[in-house]
Amino acid sequence: MNISSIKKDYLYRLAKQGKRPDGRATSEYRPITIERGVVNMAEGSAMVSIGNTTVLAGIKMDLGEPYPDTPNKGALSTAAELIPLASPDFESGPPRENAIELARVVDRGIRESGTINLEELCIEPGEKVWVVFIDIHILDYDGNLFDACSLAASAALLDAQIPNERFEMGENRPLPVQDPPISCTFVKYNGTIVVDPSLEEDEVAEARYTVAVDKNGDIRAMQKGLSGSFTVDEIRQSIATARQMAPTIRKILEG
Repeated sequence: MNISSIKKDYLYRLAKQGKRPDGRATSEYRPITIERGVVNMAEGSAMVSIGNTTVLAGIKMDLGEPYPDTPNKGALSTAAELIPLASPDFESGPPRENAIELARVVDRGIRESGTINLEELCIEPGEKVWVVFIDIHILDYDGNLFDACSLAASAALLDAQIPNERFEMGENRPLPVQDPPISCTFVKYNGTIVVDPSLEEDEVAEARYTVAVDKNGDIRAMQKGLSGSFTVDEIRQSIATARQMAPTIRKILEG
């Protein structure tokens, strides 16, 4: 991403005054909206907006073989697609590094939180299990894709049904999901740390840090990005902020 030196200087001056370009506090999120059941052909789906950033997540399920080291558990696969119409910086073609990183961070938070009871997705140990595919599509990029993607994936999982009827295995039933993680992303620029970065803040960010916490506030996933650094105290403060913000975001997710 390229940003003009004039805009960068402007953001830096605001940061010195403890201000942000859209007037938010450093620990304030943009408005969050979540709509479930937006794709009829998916097992579950959700569209999430954080400010103008909009992400669509869909869940598809199929029968497959379990991994050799987890013969009695279902499988999970997460992919993200940066659709070119969402940003001039996104290009068509194979998944790029930033899309792969997005998918990995979302996947890790869901796995480490035990959001899906994978044992309940086992049909025949070592032979047949349900495979859950999470497909994330970025529709409009205006900053902070990590949190938007995480919320969209979690909301879609909460909406999902196991398609037993399609495979003549009885009636459909809800996907066994509980307590999805809440992801909070921080960026640092000119010595200032803010949560839920806007597009402009993403563009000038020197360091990025994402932490996913569960319902108890325990850390389930962490990801550091970009070439800059955070001090130990800055990481601790960011974790404390995430724990304060997570219950409010969780109410929106589960509401």
